[in-house]
Amino acid sequence: MARTQSFDRDTVARAARTLFWSVGYESASIPELESATGLSRSSIYNAFGSKRGLFDAAVQSYLDEVVRPRLRPLSGESVEPDAIIVYLQGLHDAFGTLTSMPATHGCLLVNAAGAPIAQDPKVARVIADYREELHDAFARGVEAHDPRLDADDRERLVTAITSSVVAAFALARIDAAEAARGVASAIELLTLRTRAAAGS
Repeated sequence: MARTQSFDRDTVARAARTLFWSVGYESASIPELESATGLSRSSIYNAFGSKRGLFDAAVQSYLDEVVRPRLRPLSGESVEPDAIIVYLQGLHDAFGTLTSMPATHGCLLVNAAGAPIAQDPKVARVIADYREELHDAFARGVEAHDPRLDADDRERLVTAITSSVVAAFALARIDAAEAARGVASAIELLTLRTRAAAGS
């Protein structure tokens, strides 16, 4: 008879997520994954098919448990006018907390975008979809924050904010303080554009 699975897949994916987030897909060795998850190599392969299968599960865990809860105030049926500011300020504060994962390790998917794993078309698609998810959430946030902006101005502002956030995530591992300044610039840009729209 086959052995009954005695571990929770979500817990394992979460543990692997932390390791992949910290060191990247390529640098995470099977022995390190065994140590992080508490599973043997054979159990990892039986449950997830491969190291890559475990990475896919970790990425899904990252999206479901880290990214989307933070974006939820920007992506629900009703978006509060200050939701985009709250999101950006929260990210700014996370970069300023040197023990936080964003400050020490940036973003799992932005990190993957600069690694060899991004050459895999499926991973590249997940990364592109993630950026689009950020963009769409920020678009809703900007529109709720200042509905007076015309479509072209709003799109330029949303693109700038999205680029600033992605750049901040990429920079965080090297200089978290500079990443925080990048997000502060996005907040300032949003505030200045809103003031300009009010005066027009």
